[in-house]
Order: sequence, then C-alpha cells, then structure tokens
Amino acid sequence: MSVFYLILGLVLFIGLVVVHEWGHFIAARRSGVAVEEFGVGFPPKIWGKKIKTAKSKFLFTINLLPLGGFVRLKGENDSATEKGSFGAAPISAKVKIMLAGVTMNLLVAFGLFSVLAAVGMPKLVDNQYTLASDTKTVKEVQNKEVVLVSSVVKGSPAERAGLQVNDRVLQVNSQQITDTGQVAAATKANAGKTIPLVVSRGGQEVSVVVSLNAQNSGDGYLGVGSSSGQSGLELRRSTWSSPLVAAGLIKQFSELTYKGLGTAISSLFKGDTQKASEQVSGPVGIFYILKEGGKLGINFVLMIIAIISLTLALINILPIPALDGGRLFVTLLFRTIRKPLTKAREEWIHGSGFVALMGLFVLITIVDVKRFF
Repeated sequence: MSVFYLILGLVLFIGLVVVHEWGHFIAARRSGVAVEEFGVGFPPKIWGKKIKTAKSKFLFTINLLPLGGFVRLKGENDSATEKGSFGAAPISAKVKIMLAGVTMNLLVAFGLFSVLAAVGMPKLVDNQYTLASDTKTVKEVQNKEVVLVSSVVKGSPAERAGLQVNDRVLQVNSQQITDTGQVAAATKANAGKTIPLVVSRGGQEVSVVVSLNAQNSGDGYLGVGSSSGQSGLELRRSTWSSPLVAAGLIKQFSELTYKGLGTAISSLFKGDTQKASEQVSGPVGIFYILKEGGKLGINFVLMIIAIISLTLALINILPIPALDGGRLFVTLLFRTIRKPLTKAREEWIHGSGFVALMGLFVLITIVDVKRFF
C-alpha cells in the first residue's frame, strides 16, 4: 500500500504544477489574451494536440521532464502590442494573470487542509494550529523512541539475514532495544556469535538469525546504520471549525516557511552551508518524503501535498526574476519609474533569473542525494 501512496503522491505533486498553470491559462483567456501552448512537464515534447474551442485554439503538449509545466501566451513580453497579446493587455489583466497560479495553489492548500481537518489532520509541528474547543484526537502518539534501520551494508551479516531499511529493531539476542546505543553494545557483546534478532516490518514482527562479525571492520558487527524516531502519529479531527483550522495552518506554515528561508539565506552569507541546506529541499527530497510518508497513510501524504502546494504559492510570489512574483515586480517597477520595459531587457532579467534558479536546483538536488541516499 505504501507504494500506491508514493505513486499517488507523485501524481498529485505533478498535479499541483498543472493546477498552477491552469490558473494562468484561465486568467489569460478571460482577459482576452491568446494562449498558444499549455504544456505539462518541460520540453522536449513527447506528444501534442491542437485543441479548438468556440473562441480560440491552442496546443496542448506532454513533455519529457515531469518537474513542472508552462503556459505560453501570445506576445509574452510587456512591450508587445499585437491584439490578443499579453503585452497589449491592461495592467490590471496582467496582474490577474501573473497572480492566478499562486491563487490556485493557495486554494488547493486551503481545500486539502480543510478536508484533513475534518477527517484527521496529522500533527507535524509543536503548537500546530487548531481550535481546542472543536478538536478531537483520533489517534494518539506512542511517546517512546524507536530504533530504525537506516542503511544495510552490502555483504554484511545484516544483509545475509534479510534486514531491510526502515525495519524497526525490537530485540537483539532477546534484549529489548529502545535506543541506537543498545544495538551497538549488544552486537559488540556477542561478536562472532549467531544470535536471534526481532524487527517490526510493515506492522508485523519478523524474527531472523544473524551471524555477527567477529571483529569490527568499520561497519560494525551487524552491518547496519541506525537512527531513532517516534512511533505512532497523532491525528486530530475538527467539525465546524475545519475551514478556520485550514486558514490558521496556512498562516502558521507560511510563517515557518519564510522563517526557514530567511535562516537559509543568512546561513549562506555566514558561510554555514550545512545549516543552509537543512532548510531547503528539491524534487529528490520531495520523493523521499513522499516515500516515507506513504508508510504512514493517506492522511500524511495529503498533508505533504497541501504543504507543497502552499510552499509553491509562497515561493512563486517572491520578487525573484523568472518567478511569477518577479515578473510582476519587474513590470510594476518599470511602470513606477516610467521607463519602457523592452523585450531584450525583460528577457535578460528573467533569463538570468532562470539560469540562477536552475543552478540552485542542481545544487539542492546534489545536497538531497547526499542527505537521503
């Protein structure tokens, strides 16, 4: 079932981008701006079809890189003057078009948070917003530390015994395990021996027999990496206050997101790249989180998607060139200083921003691979 939830999470993640671009698409058509192409994913193109409507036609494409999407408008530059172009549209229409994607992501986040508040909202942060008078805990956290297998060394006693990543270690040679230090101590005390070991896997207890290394060759006597975590997950349910809880969560998570982003930027200026990298994640990190979240059920997966949708809105609204907020900021800035925003100047500004974002994307991907794999 966790594999199904992972696939569902990835499909919903791609859907968030499609919904974002659909917002631009609808706003443009309602403002009289012609849409030339609606693309799912980034080129190269895999498949395309001309879609005709009563008033217009556009090209719908499926592209190879499933990490985004785009809407290509007629005359996208602010200086375009041709009828039906983005450049020829009034400034009020341009603002609506550029903010439509952000609006759609906010609406999706609000909708998902509202549904989760009604059926069971996972508690992910301390003091997570809720209305105590209309909140019921439907699943309690078991407040005890658990030891998880985080890695299995190839050719080790652990691999030969069939241990798997994310197995929860319960017993080593009949000794109850509650912290990672006990695993190291118990295996060292039984070096070279064949002992029983009990783990929890997918909610089922699994007993194995493992022949430990006689000496520590650098990978321990068992050959696993271990980490500690919490067992269980708290779910909260509300009734009439579900929309209010959703609004409160959007405010709370927005503050946390911008605080984390501020920490990342300040850490970079201080030269603390490790702390900066801890505050951000990319597609690889999202894949890992969805993979792990799938083991906790549909509620947790939907919570992740809701937070990602909110994050897309919060990042896109920032005045960074190439993003929606950056395009809006540049357009309004040149209106304010009463200077023409030429096609060449606009393309240079947003092209430079795009290159910088792609460089950051590659860097974050490398950090995520090292962090999670």
